[in-house]
Formats: sequence, C-alpha cells, structure tokens
Amino acid sequence: MVEFAFLTKVVAGLKRVKLARWIGDGRRSRKPGPENGSFGVEDAGDEAADRRGRVYIVGAGPGDPGLLTLKGKRCLEEADVIVYDYLVNEDIVAHGRPDAERVRLGKPGSTGRLSQEAINRLLVRHAGEGKVVVRLKGGDPFIFSRGGEEAEALAGAGVAFEIVPGVTSAIAVPSYAGIPLTHRHMASSVAFVTGHEDSTKESSGIDWKAVAGMGTVVFLMGVSRLSQIVARLVEEGRAPETPVAVIEWGTWPGQRTVTGTLQDIRERAQGMRRPAVIVVGEVVRLRKHLEWFKELPASRRAREPRRSQETAPTKALKV
Repeated sequence: MVEFAFLTKVVAGLKRVKLARWIGDGRRSRKPGPENGSFGVEDAGDEAADRRGRVYIVGAGPGDPGLLTLKGKRCLEEADVIVYDYLVNEDIVAHGRPDAERVRLGKPGSTGRLSQEAINRLLVRHAGEGKVVVRLKGGDPFIFSRGGEEAEALAGAGVAFEIVPGVTSAIAVPSYAGIPLTHRHMASSVAFVTGHEDSTKESSGIDWKAVAGMGTVVFLMGVSRLSQIVARLVEEGRAPETPVAVIEWGTWPGQRTVTGTLQDIRERAQGMRRPAVIVVGEVVRLRKHLEWFKELPASRRAREPRRSQETAPTKALKV
C-alpha cells in the first residue's frame, strides 16, 4: 500500500509537470510572444480566448515606415484584419499578409469616415468571429489617438487585446526637424497638448497658465487653431519673442518646416496644413544648427504617400 501511494504521488507529479510544460509551450508559441504584455486575457494558453480572437492596438509611428516597431511588424504579419487610419503609410500596412482584409478609415469630413462608436463595433465584431485584428493608428495609440477609448470598448465586450506602443509624432516630428524638446541650458520640461479638444466639452480641460510656463510646448492637431493657441499663450504670460516652429508632414519626404515667433508665426505659417506639429520654446533656435533631414539622400527617406485602393468602409462593411 505504501508503494502504491508513493507511485500515485509520482504519477500526479508528472501530470502536473506535463501540464506546466503544456501551458508554457502555449505561452511561447503565442504570437507575437508573452513578452508583449497581454491585456484582457490572463492565460496566454487559454484556447477559448484564442477562439474568440484578439485585437492588437498598434502605434504605426508618424509616417516613416522605418519607425514602426518590430513588435508592431509581427502583429501585422499575424493579422487576419487590419483596420488603419487614412494617414498611416501604406508601406507599413504592406507588412500584413496578402490575404488579410484591409479596412482604411476615411479622412475626417469624408463620406468614408466612421464614427468612433462604429469603429469600436467593427473591432469587436471581427474579434468575435475569432479573427486576429490589428487596429493600426498613427503615432502612439495612447497619445491623443483615442486608443484608450477603443481599449475600453474591447474590455467592456470581453475581447482580448494588447497595446503596442508606437513612436509618437510629438517626439519624432520635432526630431526630424532638428529640434530637441529638452536641453540642459534651454528647457527642463516639456508638455504635450492637444490643439483640437472635444467640441462637446463644456469648458477647456487645458490649464493654459501652466502650459505657458513650460520649457517646451508641443501641440498636436493644432495648425487650424494656430491663432487661438498663440493668443492664449501670450495672454497667459509667454513672451511674444518666444520661438515657434510649425512642421507639416513630419518624417515624410515632403516634410516642411516654418519657424518664427509668437508675434509673427501666424503670418509665416499661412498655408500650412494638417498633419502638422507645433513646437513652442527656446529649443526651436537650435534648428538652424541641427537641421539634418533635408540633407538626407532620397534613398534614405520614406517614399511619398501611396494612395490606398480600398473601398470606403461605410460602403463595404457592416458595423
């Protein structure tokens, strides 16, 4: 009886070891890998979660395909469906499988534009069909990109998801224009501010006095409101002589930069269009010494934007 009891314990132990190895193998085989920080599912070896599908919310960076992360590339290679913003470089989308379904979301104001709620439903529906979905967003998905809202919708629907950070345009675009956001002798603080707040808000959520006192201020999506931004900064005490740069199509071959001060940037930047980044602060003065991108050989730059041939999602998809 003693020997039988001993053998029973040994067999039970071996079963536990085998189970542990099976779970470990499941985690190792999962794409893009356990190091990716899974959200919305506790066990990477959970077959039920695999059958439900999952969504990778991936930051595509500001435009230059070379700034896509390796992890983002692996997610695209795995995807059954790629849902991407109209500003995302098509060369980045091309990392997806040839047979992957591609859904290009329309330009703001166009007939192909979906509401945020419709995009959320689209992601949930595809994942609910057991598909691997990549939601490809410009820059970083958690910086003024509504990635948090999409993640909330997925969590609320019980959909497994992961966040894959991207290179934000708030940092990359000034860098490509030769403007460091911090400098030991010029700026010890930096603020990222939206230039386009939710119009349904009763009042602004921006503390303009605090923003005006920062060493460097970077505004995203603010070129159409440049006059209001300049007025508020000066009103809150920023010196009119403060240098300003407006960078259009940053990291793309057609990148264009205009510099001035809070006094004259409105006139100098006339004709600048989105996508554009605005940088305010003394660090802008360094551009004349650090401007490197325009000297870069054409072979080292991203290609000009390619036009997508995808059908407008409102006509092709049920959401």
